[in-house]
Amino acid sequence: MSSLRRGGSLKAVILAAGEGWRLRPITSTRPKHLIPIGGKPLLDHMLSALRNAGFKEILIVVHYGSDKITKHFGNGSNFGLKIEYVHQPHVIGTADATKLSERYVEDDFLLVYGDLFISSNVINRVLDVYKRSKNLSPRPTVTMGAVPVENIENYGVMKIRGSYVIDIIEKPVPGTVESNLINAGVYVFSTEIFEAIKNTKVSPRGELEITESIRYLMRKGKPVIFAKIPRNEWLDVGNPWDFLEANRRALSSLKTEIRGKVEEGAYIHGPVYVGERARVRSGSYIEGPVFIGGGSDIGPNCHIKAHTSIGKNVRIGNACEIRNSIIMDDVEIGQLSYLGDSIVGVGCILGAGSISADSLFSPETVKMNVIGKLVDTRRSSMGVVMGDYVKTGVGSLFMPGVKIGYNSWIGPNVVVQSDVPQNTILTLKQNLMKGSQTYTKLKRKEREE
Repeated sequence: MSSLRRGGSLKAVILAAGEGWRLRPITSTRPKHLIPIGGKPLLDHMLSALRNAGFKEILIVVHYGSDKITKHFGNGSNFGLKIEYVHQPHVIGTADATKLSERYVEDDFLLVYGDLFISSNVINRVLDVYKRSKNLSPRPTVTMGAVPVENIENYGVMKIRGSYVIDIIEKPVPGTVESNLINAGVYVFSTEIFEAIKNTKVSPRGELEITESIRYLMRKGKPVIFAKIPRNEWLDVGNPWDFLEANRRALSSLKTEIRGKVEEGAYIHGPVYVGERARVRSGSYIEGPVFIGGGSDIGPNCHIKAHTSIGKNVRIGNACEIRNSIIMDDVEIGQLSYLGDSIVGVGCILGAGSISADSLFSPETVKMNVIGKLVDTRRSSMGVVMGDYVKTGVGSLFMPGVKIGYNSWIGPNVVVQSDVPQNTILTLKQNLMKGSQTYTKLKRKEREE
């Protein structure tokens, strides 16, 4: 069956209401679904996956930053889709968000979480299992995507029997369950889910969770089946370092396209996209996959390494090195600067010689403060995460994993060792001595000796 037909007449619902607290400071000024990866927002990739799977009608459930989402996607005509929106008044869980689609759907429908980075292949795997299940008796009410992971303690784990899901255990202690399959956030529901939602109780976290609605159906004897998804085709993008991995995956399919100007003496190696009116100046070495947005100006003598995504109208000065990073629109990076494994928000201005240290002396992985808790990134290399409109003075240095809040200023020669809140000015206190007095004291000491 052609992948373009798999979606058929089904409608798709995307849950995109969450605020993305774990992604502060990047989400201080935008919903997480609009964070760019591989040159376009995360939600663009989801819409492309749905379109390629044959879907034509999409409902997006929105809340935080809803005006930005609706402005960017409009009615969907620019994406070859029909898009409608429904506003979730209070973000009180995935079941509550799903309930809002009841008036939109008339029959079975696909539902996906908006903070996933997946391809149409993932959606098609779920659809294939769903379509084969139509011949089963009794017919399943839910088809769930299931993905194997190592860190099951962070997810809802499926207890399975054959091809059926018989329970979902939230964040189990490792070793207490046999399965390593977790809820992938991709479902096909029958309309029976809405009755289940009405009977769903608030969870210990104070939310109405769709997994509890599914468990309600199980208790009523309604069959729930699963479709296994390869781990390397599914990514839950909930933390800053997840966006770096999503960016890497998005750029893996990049093809070389030069719409701007590459000066003589600049070298392009591997897949590189150079947007309209962009310029790569002489002496620069671009080591793809790299995306350079329209109107950006790189170099001279810059080294842009693999898996770097540079937005529109970015200026990168002489002899800078950038590696495995996301640089958003309208950023200025002064000469002799280095950024590795970093995310830099819109409109940031980095003074000359700004450096992001991205790894530790020890073999330990980098840890990052996420909502007040120190979380292991499981990465040996993790740089700085800057909100929008941050300014840094010359020679500023950022230790691995620090975050700089929206609209903060970092003075020259400051070593930033911990997170900086938004709207903060951080400067270096200096001890000044008059040169003549210092010289006199030194000469006197020499004479006495």
